[in-house]
Amino acid sequence: MVVPCDDDAVDDADADADADAVRAANAAFYSAFEAGDLDAMADVWEHSDRIAVTHPGWPTLRGWPSVAGSWDAIFRNTPYIQFVLTGDEVAVAGDVAWVTLDENILQATGSPDGGAAESQELSGARIAAVNVFVRTQDSWLMVLHHGSPVSAGAPDG
Repeated sequence: MVVPCDDDAVDDADADADADAVRAANAAFYSAFEAGDLDAMADVWEHSDRIAVTHPGWPTLRGWPSVAGSWDAIFRNTPYIQFVLTGDEVAVAGDVAWVTLDENILQATGSPDGGAAESQELSGARIAAVNVFVRTQDSWLMVLHHGSPVSAGAPDG
């Protein structure tokens, strides 16, 4: 018996698979961030001149050497960071995808050289973020991360 192919069902399955792959790439980004692992962070990003990152309070940095340098500086000066991600939505348009979300952050503050993270004061913040990925032959790589601080008391989106 031959069953006719439902192209819409195939398209929906492909779209779901793409969205799942982008979610996995996004999760790898935050895992590298929490671990302070520059090698894992390098695996998430495209290494080109077209990439950019805007960290809260920083100017926009472009190109892999500047982006990598920013992660190195953040990792060296952040003894502890944890993310609770909320409101995440994934959109895929061909070979480009973006994730919008809120980063609810708990991090250690204090001198980067002094003492264990658990003995340092913790502070919280909320960042509205956009992460943009491009499809390669075998994965989705980040080309843009933009984080903008959310004011205390701001309404949920």
